This record gives sequence, structure tokens and C-alpha cells, in this order.
Amino acid sequence: MCPVFASACNHRYHTYDYYQVDPLLGGNSALRHLLDRCHARGIRLILDGVFNHASRGFWQFHHVLENGAASPYRDWFHFDPARLHGQRSFQPYPSESVTAELARGTGSLETIGYSAWWNLPALPKFNTDCPEAREFLFRVGEHWIEYGIDGWRLDVPNEIDDDEFWREFRRRVRAINADAYIVGEVWGDATAWLRGDMWDAVMNYQVTAACLGFFGGSHLDLELARQPSSFGHVRRLSSFEFAEEMNRILNCYPRNVTASQLNLLDSHDMPRFVSCCSGDTAALRMAWLFICLLPGAPCVYYGDEVGVVGRQDPDCRQGFPWDESNQDRTLFDWYRLCIEWRRANRAFRRGSVTVIADGEGRILMTSDGDRQTVALFNTNTETTCFDLEELKGTFDVSGRTATVITSS
Repeated sequence: MCPVFASACNHRYHTYDYYQVDPLLGGNSALRHLLDRCHARGIRLILDGVFNHASRGFWQFHHVLENGAASPYRDWFHFDPARLHGQRSFQPYPSESVTAELARGTGSLETIGYSAWWNLPALPKFNTDCPEAREFLFRVGEHWIEYGIDGWRLDVPNEIDDDEFWREFRRRVRAINADAYIVGEVWGDATAWLRGDMWDAVMNYQVTAACLGFFGGSHLDLELARQPSSFGHVRRLSSFEFAEEMNRILNCYPRNVTASQLNLLDSHDMPRFVSCCSGDTAALRMAWLFICLLPGAPCVYYGDEVGVVGRQDPDCRQGFPWDESNQDRTLFDWYRLCIEWRRANRAFRRGSVTVIADGEGRILMTSDGDRQTVALFNTNTETTCFDLEELKGTFDVSGRTATVITSS
């Protein structure tokens, strides 16, 4: 779940109370109710932890704004000493001229008096070298695990550039729940954090980029797909390039890590996959099956399964269409079918998957655990025939579709 803690911002990445679920969401009792209902159904619930920065409404930060160097919280953040001692004023709500300076790239420490994430005045960055701030964040992590959540999704955790912070976070969380899932938001290679002593997995945006490049094909809106700052490299991929890239990704981490990755097609931080593909639901359908058959955890960003569209933030965060008449129910049924295929093919989930280019626009997926099941993908517009020696047969796959073939 995206952040649920008390905040004055609708997406709640501006936390002002880490111990209270936002009353607009029903407060702590609503989370308790949701947790109990999820656990009764065998569903685990992961919360979004924003530990790199707080909000300008965060009590300890506000205390410093009011009391300066006399505040016991003065070391919790990175403050300009002159402003801390009253020689100049802080500007948490900057004037037009200061806002213009920030836009020109002048650092927040100089312009508004404290270090802010991406120079955004609303997001003061924690000083995680401060023992008291550090302990506060560890206790937040422990508190909600004790409450019953099943793990943490860590927001921009690479920006807390301190391996021992994350090692201690893991020790504290796992001491309470040895099965707690810790997944970090990193858009590129995350080897440094996935050695078993910090996080279990990352949001696998490398797979996202590859799927956009191949399944999007000629429908891929490159300008839109490259909107996220970490996706400037996204490009159209041939079947051979896609197979090479996917096999690299599937083998860049130890097997147990690959089996824990959070595999996604889109998120709240990027345009929706179907929008990047110019509304082509065929691309989404093929990509979703592909994601479902990879080792790791397939992630559905709410609304994708019923055809919700959205360009860059905030458009990609629009509300869910609860009225079924506004939903693509055919797409919904496909999402369910792919999940059923995933459950029926344990070898793909647990085995070593290989992606093979079988001609331009055609790929197949196999697993070393089950040579009798193959997934076929045809991104061409015309029907194509796959000749599968291991299954002793030929199989036609219509244009812009995918299927799973199991030998009888």
C-alpha cells in the first residue's frame, strides 16, 4: 500500500505523524480491520515506509522552526547554522523569489535553510547520522510490524546512503517477524543492497523497461515512457534484444533474490503501461502474462486490470472506477486467467526461466523445472506458427497475443 500515515498531502508521502493512520482513511482502527480481513484470507499487507524525509508539518521539524538551536530536535535534519541561530529566517513556505532560485537549481540548504528532498520545501530530509532520529525511524519500523503488517516497501531507500542503517533496520524488523518482506524502490541495479543483510528485493523496474521496449513495439510512446528520470534509456527492442536483456536481468542476482523480486509493469511514479503503449491493451495483455510467469512476485498497480489509463503523475494516480460499466471486464478476466496459469505452473515461479527469441517479434519462455510447458508470445500483427521440438508439435498463435502450451 502507498503511504497511509497522517499527512496534509493526498498521496501521503509528506508524513507528519508516523504513528497514526490518516483519519481521512479511517485511522488506526481502519488499518486494524483491513489487516484482520487480509490475514483471514491469506493475504499479506506491506506498508510504504518513507524514512528518507518527513514533511514540514512533522512535529519535530516544526519544533526546530519555532525554537531554533534551542530545540532538542535540531540535529534530526540538516539545517543552515545561521538560520538555526536566528540570524536569518527559515522559509518552509518560500517566497516567489526563493521559489525561482530553487527552480534554477540553487540548493535548498542555502535558499530555505534546510536540506529538502529534491529541493522540495515540503520534504525536509532526515539526518540519519543523528542517533535520536535514527532510533525514531527504527522504532517506527518495529511498531507497525508489531501491529501486524507483513513488511515494508521502502521509498527512495538508496538516498539513505548508509548500509549499516539498513542492516540495523532489517535486524530490528526481522527480530519481530522473521518472514517480514523488505522491498526497496531502486530503478536500476541493486546488487549492493541485495546480499541478504539489508533488503529482500527491489521493485524490478529493469523488467518494466524491457517489457515496454518489446511488447510496446511500434505502439510505444517513447516521449511518454521516458518521462520518469530513470527511464531515459527506454527504447524499442527486437525479440533478440529483449531475450538478451531479460536473461541478463534474470541472472544478475542470486536465484533466491530473483525469486523474491517485485515485478511490475507500472506504478504511481510513472505513466501507466497501457498509456505508454498508446492505449494498446494487446501489449498490456502480453506483458502481464510475461510478468506472471517470471520468478518473483507479480505486482498489479490498481486499475491496470480494468483498463485505467494515466500519463505522468498525477494523472497515473487517478481514482479507481468502481462502477463496473466503466471497467474493461475482458481485460479483468485475462488478468485472472494469467494468475491461474501462474499458479498452475510452479516450475516457472520456482525454476530457472529462459527467454528465447524465435524469430522477429516472437519469443517463448521455458523453465528448467518443466520442459513440457512453454509460453508463446507473438507481437506481430499476423498469426505465426511456433515449431516446438520438445512438445513435438507446431502451434499457431494469433497476432498480438500470447498463450501457454502444455504437452499432454
